[in-house]
Amino acid sequence: MATIHDVAARAGVSPATVSRFLRGQRVRSAEAVQAAVDELGFLPNIAAQSLKSGRTRTIGVVVPDITNPYFAAVVKGMESVSRDHGYRLLLANSDESGAREADLLADMARQVDGIILAPATEHEQTPLQLRDSGIPVVFIDRDLADGESFDAVLVDNRAGGRLAAEHLLALGHTRIAMISGGQESTPGRYRRDGFLEAVSAAGVEIPPELDLIGDFREERAYQLTLSLLSLAAPPTAIFTANNLTTLGALKALHDMRVDVPGQISLIGFDDLDTGPLLRPPLTVVDRPMTEQGVLAMRLLLHRFDDSQTRDLPRRIVMDIKIVERASTAPPGPQSPEPHR
Repeated sequence: MATIHDVAARAGVSPATVSRFLRGQRVRSAEAVQAAVDELGFLPNIAAQSLKSGRTRTIGVVVPDITNPYFAAVVKGMESVSRDHGYRLLLANSDESGAREADLLADMARQVDGIILAPATEHEQTPLQLRDSGIPVVFIDRDLADGESFDAVLVDNRAGGRLAAEHLLALGHTRIAMISGGQESTPGRYRRDGFLEAVSAAGVEIPPELDLIGDFREERAYQLTLSLLSLAAPPTAIFTANNLTTLGALKALHDMRVDVPGQISLIGFDDLDTGPLLRPPLTVVDRPMTEQGVLAMRLLLHRFDDSQTRDLPRRIVMDIKIVERASTAPPGPQSPEPHR
C-alpha cells in the first residue's frame, strides 16, 4: 500500500507538502500531488487526520427531495469544489419534512465540519441551534423567515414567477392556471407571489380554481392538472413551479390527449436535461443549478477559515431567465373539452 512518502517521491515534493495538500491547503505543486495520489491509489488515513486536526473532512448536505434533478445538479456543483479541498459529502434527504430534517441535522452535527441545507420550511429552528453551537451552515435554494444571519445562495424566485406570467400574458393568455409548491417554503411562496403580482398588474384575475397549491411532487401535480382539465372552462395555459411539478402536469396532459401548446400552453420553473428533447420542447424559467452548488460550497469553505468566521453573512441571489421553446404559444381556437 502506498504511503505519503511514496506520493511525495512520485510528485517530487516533500511529505510535508503532501500532508498540507491532503488537509485541503493550497500548495504550489497541487496538480503533481493529485496525479501522484491517483497513480499510486493512495488512501489517506482519514481517522488519523481527523484526530490530529479536530476536523472530520466531511460536509453534510441535506436536501428536501433527492429525486429532484435540480438537487442532483446542485450536489454535482458542490462536489466539484469539495473534492479539490479534500472534503467528502454526506448527503441526506429530508423528504420535505421539518421533523425529519431536524433529526438528520442533529445526527450530522456529530459527524461533519459544516452543513449545506435547503430547509424544508421557512420556520425551522435546528439551523439556528447549529449556528449557535459553532457549526457553519449555508443555505441553498431555500431560506428561513429570519435567515439573514446565514450565508445563502438563492435565486430570484419572485422574478421567476413574474417572468413566467409576463411570458404567457404577452402571448395573449388570460385564463391562466398555476400549480405552485408549498407556501411554507421560500420557492413555493415567492414564485406564486411573483406570478400573481404580474397577472394582477396586467388586470387579469386568477380565480381560486386556477390558483392551486401543490407540494413540488410529480403525483400531486398530476392530480391537480386533472382537476384543471375537469373544469367547465379549462385554462389555456399552466405555470408549474418546479421540474417535478412540470413532469406531473405533462403526464396528465398526455394521458388526457391534450395538445400542447395547441390547446394548453405549459411553462415550468427549472429546466430538465430532457427539456429540449420533449415533444414539444419545454419552455422554462431557467437558473444556473450547478453554479449554485459551486458557490454554496465556496461559502462554506470560506467559513472554515478561522479568520473569516466573524465575517458578515454573504447572501448571493442569482439571476434567472426564460428559455423559450415550443410548449407555449398564443391561445388556440379550440380549448380542451372538460374531462370528467
